[in-house]
Amino acid sequence: MRVSVVGGSVVPEPVETIAEDVGRHLAQRGHTLVCGGLGGVMEAACRGAKAASGETIGILPGEDPSEANDYVDTSIATGLGHARNALVVMNGDAVVAIDGAGGTLSEIGFGDVFDRPIAGIRTHGVGSIERFRACKTPEEAIKYIEEEV
Repeated sequence: MRVSVVGGSVVPEPVETIAEDVGRHLAQRGHTLVCGGLGGVMEAACRGAKAASGETIGILPGEDPSEANDYVDTSIATGLGHARNALVVMNGDAVVAIDGAGGTLSEIGFGDVFDRPIAGIRTHGVGSIERFRACKTPEEAIKYIEEEV
């Protein structure tokens, strides 16, 4: 399946490590990673996926596909800015949200709108979203989304 990994574009090292682990575990389980294609959680998750020979897709906010991080296989320029967040979520069968601020919160909301299971690691508390589950580890997050898709 395709899994949208969303999160902060600037993150501390512990969050970067979590995102890299998520990407690696997804690739090891044969899933394709979809993200916003830039830095922070997006780059770390892509780096982890590529380390495990996984496939990565970056849906970029700008008009230049070369703006994607070095670990994106397929880069899609949208020119939509933050509005591209809907496309990041729509192109996954599930969402893993890691850390993040307002943009990540919007992607969690789109996950609900598009009826995707959403696993959150160190991210916003959104108890009113039915298919959202707070998870402590990458393994727990991936197990949850695999069970729900």
